[in-house]
Amino acid sequence: MTLGQEAGMKIDWLKPLLGHPGPFATVYLDATPSDKAVADRDVANRWRAARKSLAAQGAPEGVLDSMEEAARRPTWEPGLHGRVVIADDTGVLVDRVLHEAPTADVASWSNVPELLQAVRAADESVELLVVVIDRKGADFTRTGVGGRVYEQFTAPDDEIAKTGSTGTKRATIESRAEDSWERNAAAIAAELERRAAESAPELVVLTGDVRMVPGVREAVTRPLAEICVEIPGGVRGGPATVGGAAAANGVANGGAFADRVAEALDSYRERRRERVLADLRQGLGRDEGAVSSVDDVVAVLRRAQVAELVLAEEYGAGNGQLNGRTLWIGPEPAHIASDRSDLEALGAPHDGLEELPAAVALVRAAIAQDAGLTFAPEGSVGAGAGGLVDGVAATLRWHDGYTPHEFAATMSGDDVRLRGERARG
Repeated sequence: MTLGQEAGMKIDWLKPLLGHPGPFATVYLDATPSDKAVADRDVANRWRAARKSLAAQGAPEGVLDSMEEAARRPTWEPGLHGRVVIADDTGVLVDRVLHEAPTADVASWSNVPELLQAVRAADESVELLVVVIDRKGADFTRTGVGGRVYEQFTAPDDEIAKTGSTGTKRATIESRAEDSWERNAAAIAAELERRAAESAPELVVLTGDVRMVPGVREAVTRPLAEICVEIPGGVRGGPATVGGAAAANGVANGGAFADRVAEALDSYRERRRERVLADLRQGLGRDEGAVSSVDDVVAVLRRAQVAELVLAEEYGAGNGQLNGRTLWIGPEPAHIASDRSDLEALGAPHDGLEELPAAVALVRAAIAQDAGLTFAPEGSVGAGAGGLVDGVAATLRWHDGYTPHEFAATMSGDDVRLRGERARG
């Protein structure tokens, strides 16, 4: 994603699952630190219960051993949060920290990983970079589905104080100090640019010294400045804890600062979702740039047209059965169809086909073409189940004469009949 461009939830972290035939072991755990857990519900005990369940389902010891190392590794997140670990016989494929702790732990050994619960939880995650700035440098705390990374940066100019010997004119000392502040602000801005280019944060929080913060923001490029928000209350000295938890060591007025950051995150999540849904409503309204229904979304996924896959929110908590629908997939990303015969007609090998719950198959195909994913709350697109035919839709990267059209079907109220007529025509 380009800096400054708000899109849907990132799901590229699930790409390692592609090309693996399964079966998969999926664990979705409450990863809240043991000192905040209740009684025996600490991380170690939660993992032991999950491992016992996976073993009973037939998961091999080698798979469980590889998962145990990941599941019990500290996340260094102090507040309530979750963790998803997915593995097969080659080892751990996915290990991600999630913004929210699950209401119930999940342990599954099956041909299909439990994708939907993981991505639904990740819907609350934001790739965030918190930069706490003073006149000597900055502390960088990066958080998101990959966990938390904390690093310090020391600016090059150390002549920052407006004090000196009696033999030096005060005006000269003050001028040197202010020159140093400007050079350090430029150095911090350059370091911020470098880190943002590497990690592509969705949101950057700037906090700290009231003179330095505006200077850093002014010194960065416009795309980066557009995703920066200034929030007072942070001081250097340790990783900033955000997302609703109390601030960690080194954050002044910790609770207030964390609350302000949590508000900024909530606002960003809402903007991120609404931007996708606004594009969807516009595309469906003009019958160009978006499609709805399982069959039409399958058609555009096969052609790698999808920018954002949109699912009704209710399907994020279920098993992917979109109104009871299943889909067929093959080994290639473009191998997705409603019927096995349709998939064979695409040239998929006979021995590599599999029937999956519809939403799982759609998410798998979206991952393969670097599409985003957004869950639509009920009524956010229009009337009906989330305003979506079959509870699913997609915005498109491009549109041509072979792209399914929605307008006639929507106006007639008989989208199934019209699709049949279009196919025959």
